[in-house]
Amino acid sequence: MAVTEAKRAQKNRRRARIRRKITGTAERPRLSVYRSNIHIYAQLIDDGDARTLAAADSREVEGAENRKDAARRVGELIAQRASEAGIDNAVFDRGGNKYHGRVASLAEGARENGLKV
Repeated sequence: MAVTEAKRAQKNRRRARIRRKITGTAERPRLSVYRSNIHIYAQLIDDGDARTLAAADSREVEGAENRKDAARRVGELIAQRASEAGIDNAVFDRGGNKYHGRVASLAEGARENGLKV
């Protein structure tokens, strides 16, 4: 039990360290990523007005071979929704996760579809 609490505390410290440096604006919102064991979620957030401009998650994606492929498709979906909202630049907030695996795949999918992250 103490091990999971320590891991959770480490992740929260990483998350806070990242969020001290990153803020989203209306012109360049924050692309926030949340990764659970099964799904992955992405939001474009304007921190100035404290509102979500666009969102996508792996529950909306069909036909993915695995979770990494689903993450890439979520990246493509969030990039498509960003372009519909008139957004072409974003600041990437990995949410305390390592830039590896599903998180990196989501960012690559967003970049391939025109979102500059």
